[in-house]
Amino acid sequence: MKHTWIIAGIVLTALTLSGCKKEAPPEAAAAADAAAQPAAPDPALEAAANPVLDFDMRTFAGTFSGTLPCADCAGTDTRITLTGDGTYTIDESYQGKATAPARGDGNWTAEDNGVRLRLDPNSKSDADRLFEIVGKDEIRLMDKDGNAMQGTRNFSLKRVAAQ
Repeated sequence: MKHTWIIAGIVLTALTLSGCKKEAPPEAAAAADAAAQPAAPDPALEAAANPVLDFDMRTFAGTFSGTLPCADCAGTDTRITLTGDGTYTIDESYQGKATAPARGDGNWTAEDNGVRLRLDPNSKSDADRLFEIVGKDEIRLMDKDGNAMQGTRNFSLKRVAAQ
């Protein structure tokens, strides 16, 4: 009978002690709480993972100019002016042709995380034009499906310095 009381006492002591919890220092408790909560998003990491967050139409706006290939002439002198409000104008002159320069306008947007530029003309008889945004100072003509143009010809327009 004496052994039963001893075993019961040991069990009660073990149960009592297991209910006690040693307090963690405040610094450790704060660190544990911070680890349990999801971290706030880091804007720099978000911008790197999603470049469109970093794309600013007003900053990118400007004039791009150059000579693009032409199917039935020596080249097409092209000048595109993008404004910060999302509108554009385009002027094209066909080298070696006695035609008047063509002028158009419409809206522009950045697509695909700021890698592609779409010109949506106000004239609905004209098709949208796509350009790859190579960098802040260069855009490159793409085909109607958004693929890079093939060949060794120059398909780039370069930023014109502001005057």
